[in-house]
Amino acid sequence: MGQTSTKEYFPLNRGLSDHSILMQRFEPGDSSEDELYAADDECDKDTDNNKNSTIQNDSINTESSEAWYVTLIQIFLPFIFAGLGMVAAGLVLDHVQHWKVFVEIPEIFILVPALLGLKGNLEMTLASRLSTAANLGKMDTREDALSLIAGNLALIQCQAIVVGFLASLTGMVLGWGPTGKLNMDHGLLLCASSVVTASLASFVLGIVMVLVIIGSRAVRINPDNVATPIAASLGDLTTLALLSWIASLLWGDLDQDKWLAPLIICSYLLFTPVCLCFAWRNSNTKDALLYGWTPVLIAMLVSSGGGLILDFAVAKFHGIAVFQPVMNGVGGNLAAVQASRMSTYLHTSSLGSGPGKLPVKDEGVCVSPWGVVSGGDQHSQTARILLLLVIPGHLIFTYTISYLEAGHTSPTLMFLVFYLSAAWLQVFILLYVCRVMVFFMWSRGTDPDNSAIPYLTALGDLLGGGFLAIAFLSLHIIGEMDPSDKTIVTQGPQ
Repeated sequence: MGQTSTKEYFPLNRGLSDHSILMQRFEPGDSSEDELYAADDECDKDTDNNKNSTIQNDSINTESSEAWYVTLIQIFLPFIFAGLGMVAAGLVLDHVQHWKVFVEIPEIFILVPALLGLKGNLEMTLASRLSTAANLGKMDTREDALSLIAGNLALIQCQAIVVGFLASLTGMVLGWGPTGKLNMDHGLLLCASSVVTASLASFVLGIVMVLVIIGSRAVRINPDNVATPIAASLGDLTTLALLSWIASLLWGDLDQDKWLAPLIICSYLLFTPVCLCFAWRNSNTKDALLYGWTPVLIAMLVSSGGGLILDFAVAKFHGIAVFQPVMNGVGGNLAAVQASRMSTYLHTSSLGSGPGKLPVKDEGVCVSPWGVVSGGDQHSQTARILLLLVIPGHLIFTYTISYLEAGHTSPTLMFLVFYLSAAWLQVFILLYVCRVMVFFMWSRGTDPDNSAIPYLTALGDLLGGGFLAIAFLSLHIIGEMDPSDKTIVTQGPQ
């Protein structure tokens, strides 16, 4: 008689479905024990991958199934809040344009759009990156969240200092280049004011963005809908207030020791490598540190072009200053919301594979301008909602400015026609550029979270400044507005 064989059946692991159980036969003395353990480990990996896929699919379903009225409500309240912040920034600019430092050094006006644009270059981009990370579950553990937050704060601090320094140089070139005259004391004041404003504003707003995104996740609100508007609302006011106060403080120092501006510049030159090193050692920000400079620097140059328009326009129409932050901010704000939502959609649709290939169900990169708002996909629906907000939003902001008796002008019917037409056209162009740019960047392997918003907000500054100047000039031509014929000078804070 042959030897009786004893065989046992036991489950090694569950497969991808709950009802299927992997059963293996194991006979003592067989040489397949290692293979069985290897198969068990492989099943573990498949299960983990399936869980990750389920989480990402849930993210896709959450955003794609979001009802239009839910999107409208979540965007509308932060949008109005952001717009009122821009109105406050406009009131600040309307007031400080008469300070002696702004009158004596008008090149500061060239800095204004570039520094206000930092909220798009840095804070809104930070909000978009963190929103995507939060929607993908990368901030669910304290360790991951702290690493992501610390690295990003160091990154934007480094970028803010560099951009602030280069913005001041650009202001000097655009302001003094045509005349060939350069005042060294004024140049140091521009540089120190720009760097300190960029650094402090970016740090404060970066902390606020982190808190907003964590809070949004806690109350189950899509951070893509609220983070960028709040960045816009606080960014303009904080930046303008800091720039005005610091420039006035340094202006007072010019009449005394003249040591404060050089000390500030040298201190930041020593502090920048520290931030650079910290961001480089963090795996979450290393790629952005390497490849995120091009959009930030190009955006700064484009915004400076808008600043040059503002410099000339303020000299002719004092009333334009109060509307400039509102016009530029609303357009960049709405375009940033769309870019952030589209970027999150592409990240979740790729199931973690990253940029490089568009989802099969989406159209190609190039679409018609009308197709951006007339399509049946979620991006077109969001674009329609954003365009719907332009007219009522600007009406609220314009009458708020009028109620506060600012702007040196009143909202007549013709003023509203020209102003609202310019504002709507600006947002429509930005939404079209956003649709093409985000999909183009993704198809080329570039993460839109790092690159799209800086370009969009900078283009918004350029278009907003240009369209606003054209609107005021058109009103002057038809006799609805008179140019400013005298310069008002005030001392500013003492």
